Amino acid sequence: MIVIVGHLVVDEADRSTVVEAFRDLVRRARDFPGCVHLAITADPVDPRRVNNAEVWESAEALAAWRAQANAPDPGVEIVEDHMRKYEADDGGAVF
Repeated sequence: MIVIVGHLVVDEADRSTVVEAFRDLVRRARDFPGCVHLAITADPVDPRRVNNAEVWESAEALAAWRAQANAPDPGVEIVEDHMRKYEADDGGAVF
């Protein structure tokens, strides 16, 4: 599995624009074969932070998605980018 997590920092006035710009991409990704989870959301504490969490069944599924994702340009400056990709060999219940 491939796990992509992290956040972007944008101007506080632009955060809703960024989240809304990715709404259609999130919907399409969730319907795409190999997508286990994808969310792009406003952080509940930091008004400049946009959180991202993705889980893909494989690197191949992620590559196939990216080849046709057509990610939007939200038209705002990304002040900081704190995204990381991880490979996971297993997983299980947290609690």
